[in-house]
Amino acid sequence: MAKKVGITETVLRDAHQSLIATRMTMDEMLPILDKMDKVGYHSVECWGGATFDSCLRFLNEDPWERLRILKDHFKNTKLQMLFRGQNMLGYRHYADDVLEYFVQKSVANGIDIIRIFDALNDKRNLQTAVKASIKEGAHVQVAMSFTLGDVFTDEYYVNYAKELQEMGVQSICIKDMAALITPYRTEKLVSALKKAVDIPIQLHTHYTSGLASMCLLKGIEAGVDVVDTAMSPLALGTSHAPTESIVAALQGTEYDTGLDLVLLNEIRDYFMTLRKKYIDSGLLDPKMLATDANALIYQVPGGMLSNLLSQLKQAGKEDLLTEVLQEVPRVRHDAGEPPLVTPSSQIVGTQAVFNVLTGERYKTVTKEFKGVVRGEYGKTPVPIDPEFRKKIIGDAEPIDCRPADLLEPELDKLREECAEWIEQEEDVLSYAQFGQVAVKFFEKRRNAKYGIDGKHGDAETQVHPV
Repeated sequence: MAKKVGITETVLRDAHQSLIATRMTMDEMLPILDKMDKVGYHSVECWGGATFDSCLRFLNEDPWERLRILKDHFKNTKLQMLFRGQNMLGYRHYADDVLEYFVQKSVANGIDIIRIFDALNDKRNLQTAVKASIKEGAHVQVAMSFTLGDVFTDEYYVNYAKELQEMGVQSICIKDMAALITPYRTEKLVSALKKAVDIPIQLHTHYTSGLASMCLLKGIEAGVDVVDTAMSPLALGTSHAPTESIVAALQGTEYDTGLDLVLLNEIRDYFMTLRKKYIDSGLLDPKMLATDANALIYQVPGGMLSNLLSQLKQAGKEDLLTEVLQEVPRVRHDAGEPPLVTPSSQIVGTQAVFNVLTGERYKTVTKEFKGVVRGEYGKTPVPIDPEFRKKIIGDAEPIDCRPADLLEPELDKLREECAEWIEQEEDVLSYAQFGQVAVKFFEKRRNAKYGIDGKHGDAETQVHPV
């Protein structure tokens, strides 16, 4: 029986997040949306991740308005977002009432598929988001953060997948954000998952290590239902496998996607003009398109590697990079083997740098590392040694419950705090996640409405990885 493979197109979210720090504007997307809607994608990933932050902080766009415009144009295509469990799209855990309201408003404004993940693969941090998504009628997918290490066997992911299916999740994604998976590991893992659960399996991997297309093909042969790809002008490098290439590879086989390469080529032509614009302006650094197999050697994500090097350069100690890379797995082991994804990759990496620079392990401990060891981010894949925990957090009380259980409802308080700026119900959610960055955006929006020059409201320019 023929098994049509679905394609999730990432060019409107993860592709430009990976290559140009999420700077594609709504105006740049608009001319091609109607044509993209005719393709027949399984879904278009276009919201969540860093898009929300980038809209408010850098692009002076309302992310909710962006979603509504996208919905108007994608009449035949499901819209998908990325959602970081109890963190939503921000950088801390939020109370359940805020999270539930965010899911409600996301679906009301046009989201069909919510892909939820937790950096520690702690299913307790997914519970509220999963329940809320089901209640609102969205398709709820959980992404398992893929990583390497003794504990992260196929059996680990199979057990996790079974628990997710029991939670009511409607599909599962293998989320290989650091490009660590290899083709034959993909085949083994997908085969094991297909035997263990009877919900669809999706595969998300990046091209950083040069293996993505091969991994997708082996995954498809093993039974993957949907794969993530990006239109070729914004594919490869730290982005994804090219959509057109994967469609062409499967044409005329039992896995044929059914997508039209001629139509895809017209869409490619449009994105080529954008790509040229990004390269000419310096926004797209051609180095981002190169293959970097360091991730496979050191088992750390490419972004984490460059971050470590940058920290050492600032200290004038870049010659210590090898020592730091050797220290990373030791710190990760001490901290309960967390997957190295945002935020744990930054936390473990920075602690490894301190351990090497001070010449004494844990002489200086960051607040965030203490938080991981204490349990503020959730349950680590491997229990942390009680003696080590005591050494790091002292007399502080360890957190063994779901961290969000310690949070009081906060939606009403947040509404009061930003009452003067609210022009639509969703504004409280922008404020909840991005505080003063959102306020600066609200200020600019009001000034624009009344024709006032709001230059003093310029957003700060730091980049936040998501």
